[in-house]
Amino acid sequence: MELIKQIIKRAKADKQRIVLPEGTEKRTLEAANKLIKDGVAEIILIGNTEEVNKLASDMKLKHISKATIIDPVSHDKKQQYADLLYELRKSEGMTPEQALQTTEDPLYLACLMIKSGDADGEIAGAENTTGNVLRPALQIIKTTPGINVVSGAFVMFTKTPEYGENGTLIFADCAVMPDPDAGQLAQIAISSAQTARSLVGVEPRVAMLSFSTKGSAKHESVDKVTEATRIAHEMAPELLIDGELQADAALVPSVGESKAPGSLIAGKANVLVFPTLEAGNIGYKLVQRLGNAEAIGPVLQGMAAPVNDLSRGCSVEDIYNMVAITANQAIGLKQ
Repeated sequence: MELIKQIIKRAKADKQRIVLPEGTEKRTLEAANKLIKDGVAEIILIGNTEEVNKLASDMKLKHISKATIIDPVSHDKKQQYADLLYELRKSEGMTPEQALQTTEDPLYLACLMIKSGDADGEIAGAENTTGNVLRPALQIIKTTPGINVVSGAFVMFTKTPEYGENGTLIFADCAVMPDPDAGQLAQIAISSAQTARSLVGVEPRVAMLSFSTKGSAKHESVDKVTEATRIAHEMAPELLIDGELQADAALVPSVGESKAPGSLIAGKANVLVFPTLEAGNIGYKLVQRLGNAEAIGPVLQGMAAPVNDLSRGCSVEDIYNMVAITANQAIGLKQ
C-alpha cells in the first residue's frame, strides 16, 4: 500500500521515541529489530535487560543493541516517575509506596515516560488486554486539550479510487464509544479529522453519517447527529464538516448533489463519522470483507500523546506498521 510507505517515510524523516512496554515479547522484539534497522523510530524497550538481550541473541536480532532498554524494577528515574504518579493519583487514594510499586508495571512506566517527555508514543497489546493498555494511559497521559473522549479509527484502503482520497477513508468510531452523545460525537469528528491529517496527509472532509440526509427523516438519533455537527462547527470553525448525511450522499457526487445541494462535503467525504459504535464496527467490517478493503487500526485518537493498542493475534508487520502510525500521530500533535 502506497500510503503505508508514505507513513513510514514520514516517520523516518522525523524520528520519534516510541516505547514498547512488552519488551520481552518475541514478535515485539522482532518488529523492534526491523524498525531500528530501517531507521523508522527510536525504540525504547521495557523489560529485564538480561532477558531482553538473551532473547535478542537467541533470535539473532542484531540491531536490538541500539535500542534503549529500561528495566522496570531498576532504573535511574524510578523515584522521579513514582513521585509524578503519586501527584497524579493521590486524590484517588494512592500512597507514595503504591506509586513506587506501580511504576514497576511496564504499562504504567511507559505512560510515565511519555508524561515526563522521555518518549513520544506507546504501542502495546501483543500480550495485554485493551483495558490494561488504556487504563494507565487515561490515568496518566489523559486526553488532548478540549477533548475528553477517546475513540478508535480505522484507515480503510478500498478498491474504489473514485471515493474518499483515491480510495482511502477514515472510519470512526469503530472501537471505543458504544453510544456517544452529540457532544462526544462532535469530539470524535474533530479527532478523526486530525487522524486524517497526520496519517493520510490530506485536508479532512468530514461527513456525519445517519439514515437521514438534511431532514429527510425525523428521529431522535438523527437529531443527535445534527446537533453533533453544530457542536463540531463551534469547536473547530475551520473544519470542513457536514451532516446529517446518508453514506451514499457523503460519498457519491451525483447523490450528494441531489440530496444535499450546495454541501461542501456531500459526494466528497474522506472521513466518515458513524452515529454509534455498532454502526461503525459493522460498517468497517462489511467494507473490509465484502469490498475486499484493507483496514488498519484501530488507531486510538483523542489522547494527549499517541497510545495504540495491538490485537493479541498481531503479526510482526502489524507492530511495525503501528509504530510508524504512532510516530506520525506524534509528529502531527507537535505541529
